[in-house]
Amino acid sequence: MAARIEHLVTSGEFTLDGGTWQVDNNVWIVGDDEQVLVIDPAHDAEAVAAAIGDRRLLAIVCTHGHNDHVNAAPELADRTGAPVLLHREDGVLWQQTHPGFKPDAELADGQRLTAAGTELTVLHTPGHSPGAVCLYAPDLGTVFSGDTLFAGGPGATGRSFSDFPTIIRSISERLLVLPPETVVRTGHGDSTTIGTEAPHLEEWIARGH
Repeated sequence: MAARIEHLVTSGEFTLDGGTWQVDNNVWIVGDDEQVLVIDPAHDAEAVAAAIGDRRLLAIVCTHGHNDHVNAAPELADRTGAPVLLHREDGVLWQQTHPGFKPDAELADGQRLTAAGTELTVLHTPGHSPGAVCLYAPDLGTVFSGDTLFAGGPGATGRSFSDFPTIIRSISERLLVLPPETVVRTGHGDSTTIGTEAPHLEEWIARGH
């Protein structure tokens, strides 16, 4: 059976730089009836585990280290035995949420993860955070963008460990070069496509979005 994409929305708090905000997060599950990957287990390990059911969880993949994308990762790992994967450059952010606990393995640019015969390529896309990554699955016609690219523009860069010129470079060099029909499945909110967002790059730069 070919891999498919499942979507779960969980709610909780995003905390950074002394501020706290209520957020809804997209949790993505990629696989088939036997095995899956989970991307960004946010807020509610029980809900994510219920969505997985009795399928084998191959890995828990975190697109970056902000608490709202990783806060349920250790509990989900305990429940399932799956390894937690994170880019090493987001280790400092991870430790703010999970001091003393380390991810099981590092994500690296160009690395390929496989679920149900479908490959997802890791694209290092710093800017929103130093170790932010996206996951490109050409066979599914999609890229999981975390908080790097949303419907309407780049992810936020006004807080610690973020940088606007860097996220613009990541988006233009790593994401906007993908086929225009590629669906962008984001960390929050609605999905979009590369073709929808690409024409607005200069606008984002002009307004320093």
